[in-house]
Amino acid sequence: QVQLVESGGGLVQAGGSLRLSCAASGSIFSINYMGWYRQAPGKQRELVAGIHSGGSTNYADSVKGRFTISRDNAKNTVYLQMNSLKPEDTAVYYCNADVAHTINSRSYGYWGQGTQVTVSS
Repeated sequence: QVQLVESGGGLVQAGGSLRLSCAASGSIFSINYMGWYRQAPGKQRELVAGIHSGGSTNYADSVKGRFTISRDNAKNTVYLQMNSLKPEDTAVYYCNADVAHTINSRSYGYWGQGTQVTVSS
């Protein structure tokens, strides 16, 4: 099993910044992809940003230029630096990771418990 523990959420004023962290632990051989998703009340969960083990990244159009995803492969940790936050960024942010447990196994998707980000206007 794998556990993903997120931290760094909170309440911030519009224009402010937050940095989210997500650390993976457990039975991990490799993590190919790590991503951040968010879900606002009454809306579907959506991809915010993702990063592959080689460093390539992808972002939702709504956060490009404001958010930066990064990872520390040695620590199995992914980060999301969020700048110029807007009230519409308010949501529960979830970490996701595709984990291989052994050298020959397929990858399995895991989710964190979520961390609340609230941006006041």
